[in-house]
Amino acid sequence: MKKLNSLLVAVALAGGALISCENQEVKPQDDVVSMEVLSQINALGFSTEGVIHFDNGYLVENDIYLTDSDLSTMKKATHIPELEQYSTNNLVCGTRTITVYAPTGSKGYSAGMIAGLDLAISRYNAMNLSLTFQRVTSSSADIVFTRLTKRQERQGILGSAGFPSNCNPYGQIKMSGILESSYGLSTGGIATIMGHEMGHCIGFRHTDYFDRSISCGGSASNEGTAGVGANHIPGTPTGATASAKSWMLACTDGGDRPFNNDDQTALNYLY
Repeated sequence: MKKLNSLLVAVALAGGALISCENQEVKPQDDVVSMEVLSQINALGFSTEGVIHFDNGYLVENDIYLTDSDLSTMKKATHIPELEQYSTNNLVCGTRTITVYAPTGSKGYSAGMIAGLDLAISRYNAMNLSLTFQRVTSSSADIVFTRLTKRQERQGILGSAGFPSNCNPYGQIKMSGILESSYGLSTGGIATIMGHEMGHCIGFRHTDYFDRSISCGGSASNEGTAGVGANHIPGTPTGATASAKSWMLACTDGGDRPFNNDDQTALNYLY
């Protein structure tokens, strides 16, 4: 999820900045993403604004993690009509419990962050879907949260995730550990960001994928199908608005966004 205006939160998932100017860093030369890579990302339909090196790949649209292998194998983008809720081509198959692990302690997450994760899980489970989530204490879980590095946290990155493959959820969410301590987010605000990344893991695209400026501001930007699909979910309305506060909007102001009626329709349709 991308960062939003610091006037709205002194601090995001999906633009302005959530961090203050004092905390922003100038990228070293070796952090500059090449024009060749930016061209590949653009051809897939993703926005090239703010792309950065991230671990062994790139962080695109502030919360989508792509590797060089992804860029070479994903199909070219096409644009589809502007409709409200979207899923990827690949989803999680069958009725199953998805286990979730998040570390605690000095290298993990605070009690407040874990409370946010538990609330995100309870919101999904309250929907009585074919998927349920269960937080476990083993790192061999289906989805593993790992904390971003301190440098990444200082850059204002909030989280990253990917999309399902082979009927399984994407297995890793990298999440900032300072949503509570530095940004002052509530349990509900933390749950929204964590739930957003979990939404990507089970196949949801951004609600405003066709025009990220709806939640992020700035000029209109269409993410395209990005080689993973952007399939309209029947029963959801045309258009998207920031005021509807879908949990899968591209950008967040740090506020609490439980599932709205259209989010619930989309979740029930897919699962």
